[in-house]
Amino acid sequence: MTPGGGRPPAGIFHAGISGARGRMGRAVSAALDAREDVVVAARFDRGETPDLSLCDVVIDFSTPEASVELARTCAARGGPALVIGSTGLTPEQDAEILRAAKTVAIVRSGNFSLGVNILIGLVEHAAQRLDARDWDIEVLETHHRRKADAPSGTALMLGEAAAGGRGAALADLRSPPYDGLAGPRQSGRIGFASLRAGGVIGEHTVLFASEDETLTLSHSAIDRALFARGAVAAAAWVRGRKPGLYDMQDVLGFRPA
Repeated sequence: MTPGGGRPPAGIFHAGISGARGRMGRAVSAALDAREDVVVAARFDRGETPDLSLCDVVIDFSTPEASVELARTCAARGGPALVIGSTGLTPEQDAEILRAAKTVAIVRSGNFSLGVNILIGLVEHAAQRLDARDWDIEVLETHHRRKADAPSGTALMLGEAAAGGRGAALADLRSPPYDGLAGPRQSGRIGFASLRAGGVIGEHTVLFASEDETLTLSHSAIDRALFARGAVAAAAWVRGRKPGLYDMQDVLGFRPA
């Protein structure tokens, strides 16, 4: 991640909402409308052409394709800054976002919750201290029936934190799904399980299990508004920053500026 530079400008700022008619877009709209220091300058969805010159920052909860298209557009014109919450991006789409961040400031996160981002830190520290030869790690996530990608972006973030705590990349430790006669669990691997049901907003659990004991770290989202408030906080933080790709660890000050 590129470190941030300087403090953002004070006073009122102008925000746009991409994916404005979606569930998260509506929640972001409500969070922005509740603040006195923000003017919502544009609300739009894919296929619509907003006037981005009116915006200091755009908050995007749309689709991977729409997020990449928006990032390209903002990079080509040198702004506005972006907050991207879309999940399920391919490695190629991730590379496009990173390329755009060379020109504009982008905060990207699979989850904008303060609690989740603290959980990520706890998972990394636990993985550092619990010997991989003795402790298995499983990440379980549950979401509403309409969610299209699995595992969730947050589950992957937790897996990456666990892998980082063990000094490795998640791609090297991720276990394939358990299905059929898969054989015994491989030591040191990180497993994932996904559930989709009803209207569950988001539940994430990381299980550390040895032969003698288990440690469970978990987070439950009660109201979708918590994600919107986090995204709005990220928008207020990223405006005026130098180009770079940031995440909520930067926004919350967990990394040095």
